[in-house]
Order: sequence, then C-alpha cells, then structure tokens
Amino acid sequence: MEKARMRKGKCGMTFNEMLAKIRGLAEKVDASGRDFLAVQINLTGSDGGVFYVEVKDGRINIEPYEYNDRNCAITMDLTSFNKLVDGKLDPVLAFTTGKLKVDGDVGKALEFSKLLK
Repeated sequence: MEKARMRKGKCGMTFNEMLAKIRGLAEKVDASGRDFLAVQINLTGSDGGVFYVEVKDGRINIEPYEYNDRNCAITMDLTSFNKLVDGKLDPVLAFTTGKLKVDGDVGKALEFSKLLK
C-alpha cells in the first residue's frame, strides 16, 4: 500500500497529496451545527487508498484508515474523485454513470459531496 500512496495517478496526484488536499479543504468548512457524518472513501487503482471523513462535535477529522461504523462508503478512482472535489464532476451524474459507487446511505454520500464545496 505504501508504494501506491507515493505513485501519481492519472490526475497527477498521489494518494497522500489527495489526502492533504481534502484536509486543506476541510479546514475551510464550518462544521458547527452539522449532524454526525462518517464517510469512508475508497480510491481504486494502483494509485488509490482508503481514508475516512468524520464530522462530529463541530469538527472534521480525516484519517487514512477504514471506518467500520460509517454511514456510507464511496468508491471511485482517484482521477474521478479529484474532479468531484474540484467541482468538475457532478456527484449525481458520477453515481448514475457508475463512476461513483455508494455502499450505505446515499443521502449521507450527497451530504458529504456538499460538505467540501
């Protein structure tokens, strides 16, 4: 897994760089008053990895681990996820075309997609 985290994907970004990008975006989000949310992100491919985003007590935590008691898991490749985060890929379109798969609460997955905008 460590080699995969250092390998750049088609989007020109490594897994660790994506993790840093998500953490940077999360720092700008006001999570106060938000309901509990735990989403695991599974990035597929040789450049992928797993991390979770947890919103709890007005804070956002992002860690490179699996989250067993999650609301949902989102699975997609690193390039598509980067486009999603950058607002260049609509989450509903990605879901309907199979670029984004959700295991669990689809409503929570949509809530997550709005969180980092």
